[in-house]
Amino acid sequence: MTYEQLSSIAPTVGLIFFMVFFVSVIAYTFWPRNRDKFRRAAKMPLDEE
Repeated sequence: MTYEQLSSIAPTVGLIFFMVFFVSVIAYTFWPRNRDKFRRAAKMPLDEE
């Protein structure tokens, strides 16, 4: 591959990578099994120790 080919493909590959990463983070956040974990973490600053 030449530099021109790589430089034209790199933005597309980067965009696809970050889109997959973003969708996986959103899916992890809204997965029903993780709901209690995030609720406990949200209330943590309000707990008095």
